Amino acid sequence: MSGVWKELRHSPVYWLLAFVPVVFAAEKARPESHTALFLLSVLAIVPLAALLSHATESVAAKTGDAIGGLLNATLGNLTELVIAITALRAGMLDLVRSSITGAIVTNSLFMLGGAFLIGGLRHRVQEFNPRNSRVQAGMLLLATIALLIPSVVARVDKLNVPALMKPLSVRLSFILLATYAISLLFSLKTHSEYFQSVGEAEHDEKPWPLAAALGALAVATLLIALVSEIFVGSVQQAALAFGMSNAFVGFIVVSLVGAAAEMTTAFSAARKNRLDLSVGIAMGSSSQIALFVAPVLVILSYFIAPAPMDLNFGAGQVLMVLLTTLTVSMVVATGHSAWYSGVQLLAVYAVFAVTLYLMPN
Repeated sequence: MSGVWKELRHSPVYWLLAFVPVVFAAEKARPESHTALFLLSVLAIVPLAALLSHATESVAAKTGDAIGGLLNATLGNLTELVIAITALRAGMLDLVRSSITGAIVTNSLFMLGGAFLIGGLRHRVQEFNPRNSRVQAGMLLLATIALLIPSVVARVDKLNVPALMKPLSVRLSFILLATYAISLLFSLKTHSEYFQSVGEAEHDEKPWPLAAALGALAVATLLIALVSEIFVGSVQQAALAFGMSNAFVGFIVVSLVGAAAEMTTAFSAARKNRLDLSVGIAMGSSSQIALFVAPVLVILSYFIAPAPMDLNFGAGQVLMVLLTTLTVSMVVATGHSAWYSGVQLLAVYAVFAVTLYLMPN
């Protein structure tokens, strides 16, 4: 246990944990200072994400990369779920929809592309289990179809009416949830060999004891959830101050902050040649957002939101998700990567980000 505290004291990123009480105090003293609260909440989430990252890596070292990737994706997506629930309560349904599609695109393109680039700069060629990535890509394609159908029906057949959209969205949500539950049975029980790691991983850091790692996971997850509420309350006003469009805020900013914990682990794992963990986090998180988080938010909206939310996303957002799924499926099909694979994914993400930044409100 002393080794854990020693590492926390001597690692510069953990010094930023001082911003956690600062952001809570600032929110109580100056709740109207949205720009300051936005910046402070981001600075507070970064060290908490690093703490969550190291704790998850320690657990993954004892459970294996497949379960470790699933665990990290689940806990990382808790941040995005809390952000979305807070926005639901405020009736910001458009922000919730854009954050869902943005999280899928950010995790698939930015996180995975960054992992390929960082790992490729240190290792000439990296290998990962292609069966794992193909299963994750198939799950993501299924979810994309479910997200695409309501939007197509609304725009092509001109049937965007609550009498159709709301029950359709609820039924599709239950289909997605059932599929996600079955995927857990498939990946963790009946076909776990599909998700075994390949290649030799570097372990240059001693993992924390399991009890300390689990305790850090619980504390970091709770604090990230609390800071995320402050972040949501300030992000839109801060976006106006920085000249960002609403679409850019939901699709890019909220998604990047929400995925900070997962990105820290995915990038670190790729650098240590644990690319299966990186792929499991990035693609598993995208699949989990589409198959679990999105349908859960639809169902929760009937209880906590001023009006129920449906799965009728903007046509441009759905197109970006579809293109992301196709792009990632082609890049990961070979089971190996180099740094240029990461550049390709990041270039597609940059195209989306520039388009959304220049899009008028």
